[in-house]
Amino acid sequence: MNLGQLLPFLLIAVLIIPMVLMSRKQKRAMQQQQELQNSISVGDKVMTTSGLYARVAGTDDEATVDLEIAEGVITTWLRAAVREKVSEDVHEEEYVADEDDAVVDEIVAQDADAEAVKEEKAEEKVEANAAAETPKKR
Repeated sequence: MNLGQLLPFLLIAVLIIPMVLMSRKQKRAMQQQQELQNSISVGDKVMTTSGLYARVAGTDDEATVDLEIAEGVITTWLRAAVREKVSEDVHEEEYVADEDDAVVDEIVAQDADAEAVKEEKAEEKVEANAAAETPKKR
């Protein structure tokens, strides 16, 4: 066989081999995702595809899972919406009202002070412009 006869077969091989390899990679990823979704059990901490952290509250249905997003707040999601299981320490933050409110109050006070300084500078500019615009006697 000469090179002209082998060229079409080589072109086909160059196009088909990467497609086959990519499809195998996709199948593996889908299989891992399916295994994860089937292994979800009550009490697991999970993250959804939209980035919501929650604890699994119920897994009675094959297609859906009940997620507790806050204490006493349970929502129903498709199992396919669960992206991954997460460790317990990822999203354990407590809201401390006193400290947070104190920080907010301090920021508001700083903003008020900054606003007062801006107003004073604006008044000074107006006065300076008015003084510069008055005609001088010769």
